[in-house]
Amino acid sequence: MKKIITTFLAMLMVFSAIGCGASEQTGSVEQETTAEAPAKGSSSDKVWVIATDSAFKPFEYTADNGEFVGIDMDILAAVAEDQGFKYDLQILGWDASIAACQAGQADGMIAGASITDERKESGWIFSDGYYDANQCMAVAKDSSIAGFEDLNGGAIAVKTGTMSAEYAESMADKYDFTITYFEDSPTMYQAVEGGQVAAVIDDTPIMAANIKEGNLGMKLLHDTGNEPAAYGFAVFNADNQELIDMFNAGLANIKANGKYDEIIKKYLG
Repeated sequence: MKKIITTFLAMLMVFSAIGCGASEQTGSVEQETTAEAPAKGSSSDKVWVIATDSAFKPFEYTADNGEFVGIDMDILAAVAEDQGFKYDLQILGWDASIAACQAGQADGMIAGASITDERKESGWIFSDGYYDANQCMAVAKDSSIAGFEDLNGGAIAVKTGTMSAEYAESMADKYDFTITYFEDSPTMYQAVEGGQVAAVIDDTPIMAANIKEGNLGMKLLHDTGNEPAAYGFAVFNADNQELIDMFNAGLANIKANGKYDEIIKKYLG
């Protein structure tokens, strides 16, 4: 029931943000990118609507200067330039991005989405993987919790509809902990620092970047991690296979010419 309600609310947000015209107030921006040369992969002058999360540092987030940046944003821009297609970026949040694609209000989504068989079976159509990441647990810096065995009925924070949530749900009965769902990573981290939850499970590189750059009072428990999975660009309609094909071709090219490595180094060192 929670997932149904969450999806319904997310779709309402999508129709408000996109169907009625995107604006800064809705968290959306227009960002069109095109190559100087004729398009390598695009068959028309179509402007593709790409949805993304609102806060998933370092893959997508708002910098101190107000600019929306991140690994996903730079990869998308580099791929679009390489393939010569234009796009309109919609900053909707995780759930709303999925709902937008499913409702046909967005053509594709890039938001640190892990490629899984379950998602493929439910209608996600993924690109080639562009970054491998796993999930692990983090706790407050002064916490005595060293692993799942130490939770003793405590609550773990996760983001709704993510691999982190699935990972926590798969172990909740075994280790007897409860799960508290959030809509974004920053709010989860605040809950850990404030003692509202005992721990958080999120993507390891996301937490590492936030702990370091935000000087958060948290620490990673690397021994609690699962097996890595690749992030992928996604569409939800087979008619948009052209966009997947262009993304794959552009990704291969920026990996070959060194641009991809420059992007990763820029954000992760």
